[in-house]
Amino acid sequence: MAYWLMKSEPSVFGIDHLAQRQVALWDGVRNYQARNFLRQMKNGDLAFFYHSNCKVAGIVGLMRIAKEGYDDPTQFDPEHKYYDPKSTLDKPRWTGVDVGFMEKFKDTLSLTELKTMPELADLALVRQGNRLSLMPVSEAQWQAILAKCQRA
Repeated sequence: MAYWLMKSEPSVFGIDHLAQRQVALWDGVRNYQARNFLRQMKNGDLAFFYHSNCKVAGIVGLMRIAKEGYDDPTQFDPEHKYYDPKSTLDKPRWTGVDVGFMEKFKDTLSLTELKTMPELADLALVRQGNRLSLMPVSEAQWQAILAKCQRA
């Protein structure tokens, strides 16, 4: 099993949206490195749900990978904001995965707090200038973060 951290803006798609749907497509990733991470995800992998670009950015819950990578359908839809005219059915460029809701934490584990944890010094999230929307998390990092989360 692998561990991940996946970011989304709560005004676009947040933990409450996932809790309501239970399973949803994680779409709109338009960065090649992040796309390659999506392609590595396997059914049953676990991920932290991270709210970004909001008042208190941080980890808000847990989810699992419910369906391994497949062609992100939004890349083909000219009416969709994630449309990519260079993607074709013969040569799709972008990948999505389905994520399943597991748990919403009582409180957000903020980026500020994450940056104070020495165990996370190598985590891309806490490094200056990192803007990836998703990233791998080592098992040791996963356990350190999970120990700090306010679980219901």
